[in-house]
Amino acid sequence: MNPDVVIIGAGPAGSVAAAMLVDAGFSVEVLERVHFPRFSIGESLLPQAMEWLAEADLLRDVVEAGFQHKNGAIFRCGDKEECFDFRTKSANGWGTTFQVRRDKFDDLLARGAVRKGAKVSFGQTVVAMQPDPVMPRLTVRDEAGAERDITARFVLDASGFGRVLARLLDLETPTSFPNRMSIFTHVEDNIPVRAYDRNKILITVNPLNNEIWYWLIPLADGLCSMGVVGKPEHLLPYGSTREEQLSALVAESGLMSELLVNAKRVRDVGEISGYACRVSSLTGDGYALLGNAGEFLDPVFSSGVTIALKSASLATHTLIKQLNGEAPDWDVEFSRPLCRGVEVFRAYVSGWYDGSLQKIIFSGRTDANQVKGMITSVLAGYAWDEKNPFVREPDKYLGMVKSLCG
Repeated sequence: MNPDVVIIGAGPAGSVAAAMLVDAGFSVEVLERVHFPRFSIGESLLPQAMEWLAEADLLRDVVEAGFQHKNGAIFRCGDKEECFDFRTKSANGWGTTFQVRRDKFDDLLARGAVRKGAKVSFGQTVVAMQPDPVMPRLTVRDEAGAERDITARFVLDASGFGRVLARLLDLETPTSFPNRMSIFTHVEDNIPVRAYDRNKILITVNPLNNEIWYWLIPLADGLCSMGVVGKPEHLLPYGSTREEQLSALVAESGLMSELLVNAKRVRDVGEISGYACRVSSLTGDGYALLGNAGEFLDPVFSSGVTIALKSASLATHTLIKQLNGEAPDWDVEFSRPLCRGVEVFRAYVSGWYDGSLQKIIFSGRTDANQVKGMITSVLAGYAWDEKNPFVREPDKYLGMVKSLCG
């Protein structure tokens, strides 16, 4: 029997959408190429994401999983340091969240969707799609090479960096961001108890090149996720291997290097490059693209999971109307509101790399007139809060603050 909805990808967007759809009474099959649990980066959540986990009735699963709490971010460049506590944001809503091991986080969300009644099929690769406004069709290949066709009333692509439908339907378009790459690993950090607040992610700017930055994400059980981001040509001089490059770059990081002096690597060094992407359209005949399957900006503000969950919420509400016989406007109800927040994050990412946002962050001048609380709201994921002028017109207000910083 064909399901009402097929979802490509069992990551956060796919599992949250599946949970919400089965709660609304529809049958769902989720197709996942790999087997869970599996490693992924993107471990630092934003408080706004908690709203959509609660909406999908999956928040209790996350809260009880024992993840590391997170209440803010510390930005560091040389001796300059600025702390953003998400609990002091101007927006209403969650002010805390978690830093998670994605293998465990994604697996528990997928299990939560199954508990609610969704079918999740692992080892399934989508190799073709026939769009159709009424009954789109997918061709799926299993690990033994056998193929089957699945027809549904709608398809949601939550395949993340796999960008399944974007590739199959030739939807990818050039992004305005230059090519950057991430080099990363997990370590047993051995950070002394009072040396660092593990409830906060540490973002460090390389003192010699402000286009290179580092993340340090304390996880539970004494582990940390750590990595560096930069243009390939900026990282290449640091060594002939990714391990050499990561080690040499961390040595320049200042506080991060000091904190990790006794660290022991527990994962091989990995890399991702060319991750920024855009598509010509987020919707088509019988399908919609969620999260990273549609667009990914940059990891600097940990916006990936937040955008993914927001897209799942918007798409699910719109799709439920359609499945119930209404005729929703996908552009008005899904694409435009989703892209509104994405464009806000884009302004902040662009400001980070052109140096203007770094100047604001490290100026020590952001406390006046509640400016810091409003910027903190965006950093906490509240990029859809139109009451915040730094959301309504981010370029204008960031420019104003930059001019005040001299």
